[in-house]
Amino acid sequence: MKVCILDSDSTLTDALRGGLVERDIAAEHRRLPTDGDIDAETLSCDLIVLCQQDLNERAAKLIRGAWPTPLAILLRTADTSNIMQAARLGAIDACDRNAPPDLIVEWIGKICASERKKRSERGSHGHYRSASCPAMTALQSDMERVAQTDSTVLIAGETGTGKELAAREVHRLSRRASRPIVTVNCAAIPDTLIESELFGYEKGAFTGATSNRSGLIEAADGGTLFLDEIGELPLSAQARLLRYIQEGEIRRIGSVTSKKVDARLICATHRNLRMLADNGQFREDLFYRIDVLRLEIPALRERGADIVNMAEWLIDRQAHKLGVMSKPLSQHSLHLLQRHRWPGNVRELQNVIERALVMSTSDELELAVSNDVETTPRNDQDGLDVSQGSPALPTSDELSLEDYFQRFVLEHQDAMNETELAQKLGISRKCLWERRQRFGLPRRKQKSA
Repeated sequence: MKVCILDSDSTLTDALRGGLVERDIAAEHRRLPTDGDIDAETLSCDLIVLCQQDLNERAAKLIRGAWPTPLAILLRTADTSNIMQAARLGAIDACDRNAPPDLIVEWIGKICASERKKRSERGSHGHYRSASCPAMTALQSDMERVAQTDSTVLIAGETGTGKELAAREVHRLSRRASRPIVTVNCAAIPDTLIESELFGYEKGAFTGATSNRSGLIEAADGGTLFLDEIGELPLSAQARLLRYIQEGEIRRIGSVTSKKVDARLICATHRNLRMLADNGQFREDLFYRIDVLRLEIPALRERGADIVNMAEWLIDRQAHKLGVMSKPLSQHSLHLLQRHRWPGNVRELQNVIERALVMSTSDELELAVSNDVETTPRNDQDGLDVSQGSPALPTSDELSLEDYFQRFVLEHQDAMNETELAQKLGISRKCLWERRQRFGLPRRKQKSA
């Protein structure tokens, strides 16, 4: 197991580390947040030990922010009243931080033993805790197997399915769990900066490079590098990344020497990399290098009854973060979970639940799915030529965003060009093209008069 000790300095962690190692517990020190909250997913540990002087409002906020990772707290005074108050705030236990190190080690060891037992009873934690459908059960098994190696992993799945959570789970189960996992969203970094962010640079390499700076790959040394949306990586950066995968070394921009880096690579994408490679938009040699061990994340609509389990887990999680009471789902909400197609997958479900928790005034939670895209009246002259083999239109009165997109495009593509379609839908032409590829809606040629 891995314990993360949040404290203003590392003195306590250093004193405890030896005793914890003997109990097969890895200990890592992180500085106590002063302004922000605890990011449990970033810490990627099994237990958080918070060193706090008193149980004040700030401490309460930090305890709530740690969920779902269990948190124990070390206080200046841990009498019975303080321990009970800590439990009410969400901490699983409390102890006197001035106690001898061997007693604190024993205390942490008992908590870890209890958490191990809970985990074995409930299976995988977090996002995959209650998965039971065949697709998710198989995914859990695959993650456990790939975690035992250092081979490159490619995680594929629709947007919002939880690809980053899967990457973190693989990292947590691996031998690198005590080391950091560095996440890079390749789509969020400008093309002009991606190489310097990944590989670092030397002083004077370009205008503004006033000092040496290590890149994100170096930051992941000994741990895991997670490249999210790798399909958006520019071709120039792809070439440099390929060299790192082949040689295990990087060269900072402006440097003449290379440096060995030991980081396990996990990539994720919602795009068809094989198709991008065929179209010259992605290096074919890089595709074969990263497509070693593949994990397919099923869409939420494909998880059957697991949607309900996922919703209940998210309700507890969001209620804890919001500081509100968790509530059971109404019968209408249970029906909605199964009926809605969830084009935004887990991310959409999470937002729907958060909205319901904030607005709820009843004893049961009522989920509501809204269609934020304005419907456009159909023009009879824009009818479809079914004989041309167009996909069948959805007939449900309650269209998801996914269904609406397909219907709108099919009904209006003969009367509008791509720019007009994108404007009406409120998206870019690039986004329109990507969605066409995803849903199998190629642009039809206009009929001649």
